[in-house]
Amino acid sequence: MLRIGLGRDLHRLAPGRRFLLAGVEIPCEKGEIGHSDADALAHAVIDATLGAAGAGDVGELFPDTDPAYKGADSMFLLKRAFGRVKIGGWRVVNLDCVVTCETPKILPYREKIRAALADALEADAGAIMVKGKTNEGLDALGQGGAVEALAVCLLESI
Repeated sequence: MLRIGLGRDLHRLAPGRRFLLAGVEIPCEKGEIGHSDADALAHAVIDATLGAAGAGDVGELFPDTDPAYKGADSMFLLKRAFGRVKIGGWRVVNLDCVVTCETPKILPYREKIRAALADALEADAGAIMVKGKTNEGLDALGQGGAVEALAVCLLESI
């Protein structure tokens, strides 16, 4: 059996914060704002994998109202969430992600991001793709005020 899940996350950006994608820190004048470390890509992947497995969502498992998750490492949260997916009898077939932001450019960091996601999801890096896009100067994304991550994950039962 195959199942597909979609994840999306959006975070505002502010000076003095780290810019993280799948735990990979990318040099940038601004970084994500959030309750945890605000890694938008990790959060989108959590939702995609949990959604495909029918196992909840990031806000249900790691609510931003819980002080235990203040400043939490989102890749640690991804590994915990994927543990639920595995217990449910699923493995990743592939993961496709799009990150939209004006800066920084994603391409120079793509292979590190793919490797980090592959490690967290116990998958081959070749089954994972990450693409960077801009919003052509439109809205908060295009004006450098936010980052958005989308992820689609295909799981198969094991």
